[in-house]
Amino acid sequence: MSNREVKVAVVQAAPALFDKSSAMDAIESLTRKAAAQEAKLVVFPEVFLPGYPRGFGFGARVGSRTEEGRRLWQRYWESSIDVPGEETDRLGELAKELGVYLVVGAVERDREFSRGTLYNSILYIGPDGELLGKHRKLVPTGSERLLWGQGDGSTLTVIDTPFGRIGGLICWENYMPLARAAIYAQGVDIYVAPTADARDSWQSTIRHIACEGRCYVLSSNQYATKASYPDDIARHEDLLKDGEVLSRGGSAIVDPLGDYVAEPLYGQEGLLLATLDLSKVVQSRFDFDVVGHYSRPDVFQLIVNDAKQEIVRKASDKLS
Repeated sequence: MSNREVKVAVVQAAPALFDKSSAMDAIESLTRKAAAQEAKLVVFPEVFLPGYPRGFGFGARVGSRTEEGRRLWQRYWESSIDVPGEETDRLGELAKELGVYLVVGAVERDREFSRGTLYNSILYIGPDGELLGKHRKLVPTGSERLLWGQGDGSTLTVIDTPFGRIGGLICWENYMPLARAAIYAQGVDIYVAPTADARDSWQSTIRHIACEGRCYVLSSNQYATKASYPDDIARHEDLLKDGEVLSRGGSAIVDPLGDYVAEPLYGQEGLLLATLDLSKVVQSRFDFDVVGHYSRPDVFQLIVNDAKQEIVRKASDKLS
C-alpha cells in the first residue's frame, strides 16, 4: 500500500444509552476488530459516547420542564466526558497501541465555565496517542438544542495525516453551505460525517458533499434497537410508541466523484472497510476544485470567525 492509500473502517453500532463504560468498551472492541483487518482510520457515529438519546423529550414542553426530565438530563450529563480527560486518555492509549487514527463522536462537558453545558463533539485521536483536535456541532438540530450548546468557529477542525487531511461536520451541520465551505477551504481529503440521520435523503447529502468537495466521505450512523438500551430506558414512556428498531443505520463510504466505495448498510451492526486511494482526490479536482479554480473570490468571499468565544474575560487578560 502506497503512502497515498489508507484502509479505513466505518463503525455502525450503538452502545447502551447513558452508559459511557458500555460505549468505551464498544469503542475498544470495535477498534481492535478494525485494526485486526489493517484499518488505520476508524470512524464512530455521532455521540457514540455515550449514545444518541433518540425519542426522548426530557420532560420538556414550551413553557415548562419536569423534575423527571431534569433527572434524566443529569443522567446524560453524568455519562458524558471531559475533553481532555480520563476517557480521552484511554482512547489515546488504544490508538497508540493499535497505531490507528480514531474519530469518535462524543458528548463533551463544558470544563471552563459553568460545567452545566454539554456539546456534541467529534474527537480526533492520533496514532501517537495524542488528542489532535475536536469539533463542536455549531447548531444542534431541533430538540437537540435543549441538550447541547452551540460550538464556535475555533473548532472547525481539519487535521494533517501522512495520507491526507481529515475533517468534517456532524449530521445536519452538513446542510450548512458556509460550514462546508470552511472545511473545504482547509484542503480536506477525507471528510467525516457522523450522523443520526437514517433517511434515504441522507445518502443524497453525502454523495453531494463528496462530489462538491472532491473528497472521500465517511458517514457513520448508529444501528440502535431497544434491546441495546438498559431495561429502564427501553421501557421509558417516551419510547412506548416506537418500534423495536430506533435507527436503521445507513453508514456508507463515498468516493470523490460521488460513487459508493461501500454501499449503505441497513438493519444491522457492522464495520464498513475500504482502501481509499487518495490520488483519486487529486484526479477529481482536475475539472472542479470548489475552493480553487472553480471559486470566484472576486464575486464571493466567506469570512470565518475562528476565534474562541469566551463569556468571561479577566481585566488582567491580554486583550486581542
